[in-house]
Amino acid sequence: MAEKRERYQNRIELLQGTLDLLILQTLQWGAQHGYGISVAIRNRSGEILQVDTGSLYPALHRLQKQKWIKSEWKISENNQRAKYYRLTATGKRQLTRERSKWAHLSDAIAGVLNPFEDENEP
Repeated sequence: MAEKRERYQNRIELLQGTLDLLILQTLQWGAQHGYGISVAIRNRSGEILQVDTGSLYPALHRLQKQKWIKSEWKISENNQRAKYYRLTATGKRQLTRERSKWAHLSDAIAGVLNPFEDENEP
């Protein structure tokens, strides 16, 4: 039972970590409101990744609690009040760590998907 719970927790952490990475990367390009973050992720992923508000806003609150992002109220381009998020110095360092972890994970997955690439075999 404990092993099942641990696997489930690892899955949640992987999903949250991936969303955190996407949000931090998006804010690397500049301050943005929540809707703008979700649009940027969707557009930059070729319309494949879509982050719904039920996942986005809890993630933003979690990142703010970690002090990786800060927020302030501003007037949006639509002349409406919106909370804009920006990356902090701590968040920039975390983005570097998250990108490194993602690169290692990607390499590990590639090793499983293409096991003979490094061995010069078909």
